[in-house]
Amino acid sequence: MVATLIRVTGDWDLAEECAQDALAAALERWPVDGIPRTPGAWLTTVARHRAIDRLRRAKTGAAKYLEVATVGSADGSADPSQDDGADDLLRLMFTCCHPALSVPSQVALTLRTVAGMTTPEIARAFLLSEATMAQRLVRAKRKIRHAGIPFRIPPPHQLVERTGAVLSVLYLLFNEGYSASHGTELVRPGLCEEAIRLARMLSALMPDEPEALGLLALMVLQHARHAARIDSRGDLVLLEQQDRTSWDGEAIGEGCALVEAALRQRRAGPFQVQAAIAACHAQAAEAGDTDWAQIAALYERLSAMVPSPVVELNRAVAVGMAEGPDAGLAQLDQLAAMHGESLKDYYLFPAVRADLLRRLGRDADAAVAYREALALVTTEAERRYLARRHGEVAASLP
Repeated sequence: MVATLIRVTGDWDLAEECAQDALAAALERWPVDGIPRTPGAWLTTVARHRAIDRLRRAKTGAAKYLEVATVGSADGSADPSQDDGADDLLRLMFTCCHPALSVPSQVALTLRTVAGMTTPEIARAFLLSEATMAQRLVRAKRKIRHAGIPFRIPPPHQLVERTGAVLSVLYLLFNEGYSASHGTELVRPGLCEEAIRLARMLSALMPDEPEALGLLALMVLQHARHAARIDSRGDLVLLEQQDRTSWDGEAIGEGCALVEAALRQRRAGPFQVQAAIAACHAQAAEAGDTDWAQIAALYERLSAMVPSPVVELNRAVAVGMAEGPDAGLAQLDQLAAMHGESLKDYYLFPAVRADLLRRLGRDADAAVAYREALALVTTEAERRYLARRHGEVAASLP
């Protein structure tokens, strides 16, 4: 709805405000009148009418008023967002990722406008204050307006310069759905499915871009396990303990085929390597069948492509599974020496250490590490899991 209004009005703030007005009207009228047959069309039509009213009252909006007034059906019987062959959300992503904007601004604006993430959520992801992030978003919208950046999918020769940013945004959007950054719900399937839908569209638009295929493969493979990641109480279930019969076999088959198609182009990139790691996990019929040595090697290759303490942390986990907990702890010690400051607020670092120590039978040290992780975790499902693990090791102490 917001994307459609931005396309026809060219005004980002007006689009968001009118969309909010439409949602407020729905909350007021639908309990009385009932939910419309086509809720999306109803909402978009009401929002468009709000935009028409606002533009009619503004002297500068005369030209836009005529344009907006002709978009969609007057009675809302057809979805105005479908009046063009290209998807407005894809247009919106490419507009947000215009090279005139800085990469952080591209990502932040897309997460806000396309994904609907709140300003506080995005601020937390960037480790910035809410006020600072709000200003960044305002400046990004202002630059799009003043620079006259067109609301469109760019021509083929301009796609390459924006592909990296668009892929990064889709990855962040999927990750927020796969493992929410905060709140009571660890998994938000709707966000995952929206990211996959957009990734499919991007892959169709760029069939010769192996990283687009790799990202789609990664998403499909990871999402194939979502039903097994949370139990009936909403508690986290680790990969090794998941009921693999509840994994989506059809999606796993599709994801593995996408990985192979991407790698056949012989232009390996970070998303393809991550998809290959996901395929290793997905193809193991039982946890004990997992090829951890191959996964550790893939993480080593990924680290060479994208140096990151988070990648190294995942590699330490894989090494710990392939070579034993002592080897994993040695990797963690090296990581702490090199990147300790950047990992000090990342709860998974002490959580991984705690798990390796628990596997070694060093319960007292594991209990300390679990307490450190508990002080940093931000989602309730993960907090409950860590608290349960801490209780288990603490109970064994004298």
